[in-house]
Amino acid sequence: VEKVEEQLAGLRIARRCVPSEEPAYLLDIDTSAAAQPGSGRFVAVSCSNQSIRVYDRETLRFLREYSGHAGTLSGVRFAHACDSVVFSACGEGAVKCWDVRSAAQKPVQVFSGYPSNVFISFDVSCSDLIVCAGTEKVEKDTFLVFWDARGVTDCAGTTKEPLGVYSESHNDDITKICFHPVEPNLVVSGSTDGLVNVFDINKDNEDDALISTCNSDSSVSSLGWSGQDYKQVYCMTHDEGFCWWDMAQLDTEEPITLLHVVDARESVCAENHGLHYLVGGLYHEKAGKLFLVGGTSTGNIHLISCNTDGLSLVGTLCGGHSATVRSFCWSPTDESLLTGGEDAQLLLWKPGAVERSLTKKASLKISSSVQKRVRVHNTSLKSRKK
Repeated sequence: VEKVEEQLAGLRIARRCVPSEEPAYLLDIDTSAAAQPGSGRFVAVSCSNQSIRVYDRETLRFLREYSGHAGTLSGVRFAHACDSVVFSACGEGAVKCWDVRSAAQKPVQVFSGYPSNVFISFDVSCSDLIVCAGTEKVEKDTFLVFWDARGVTDCAGTTKEPLGVYSESHNDDITKICFHPVEPNLVVSGSTDGLVNVFDINKDNEDDALISTCNSDSSVSSLGWSGQDYKQVYCMTHDEGFCWWDMAQLDTEEPITLLHVVDARESVCAENHGLHYLVGGLYHEKAGKLFLVGGTSTGNIHLISCNTDGLSLVGTLCGGHSATVRSFCWSPTDESLLTGGEDAQLLLWKPGAVERSLTKKASLKISSSVQKRVRVHNTSLKSRKK
């Protein structure tokens, strides 16, 4: 474990993408699995300007952009078995599926919701068979909507209707959905109602499908699976809390809560840098260990180790971002980390990498101009003082 912690702390910038002409916050990142050994991989990024940008995974060279989404994008996910298919969900009540090899601005498949649906979270099962999206609360209703995702690539432009919904288990916005990494029938959902629900969607109805309900006591911002055979569930909250549960203890007398930290900012003393927020978790399979990614408003990235006795700082990645980091994607194959932030930068970190300075100079000029735009309220305060 110590070796893994050293490796994480030793991550260095290997690549920066060339800044886009229209800077935007980078809200979510996903990478495709390589179809064959040696074949190229893709990175998809959802942006605050309602577009999806696609890059080459190794070089971070910009390939194409899909724009024209109505409403905020709530994430991007590549299909697990097909490295060129990427899904996105948006506020207009649809999950769209794109073929990243094609520059056509038309999705190859649209999964349409019910008329009142505004999707703010979604995921794709590890078998690529099911897509599930979570809605904002409308009047008294909040839904998990499910679709059959089979045959996505061979029916271009068609629209699919939902298989059905779960409507009883949450009573507020469903902010996060995460399918189990190896069991396609298991899915966990989190909501602003504080509940984290684990479902077995093979069951006939919602009541039977609900395996476990855990309460985070706060609005859920991020969640995931961890532990041996991924039997643990963890979540972060919008007020920077952290909860960690062991589903293997459900049928025993043992408590299922492994750790509950009310405010990670107070429990992780990151020296002078401080910890301002949590972004999400990464489960390191080789080490069998859960780490959290957090950071500061000035762009420092903190890597935090989780143990049942608390959280501890492993290391801080500095010199990359100049504003809040909003998204990351961990790659176990080459133990690298992709990060995206409010400074419009996409960075690739690798163990012991050395960055070529040419791209750095070019991007720093741009990021400072982005910062001026991002931090408008600061400058207006200064002018008032004068």
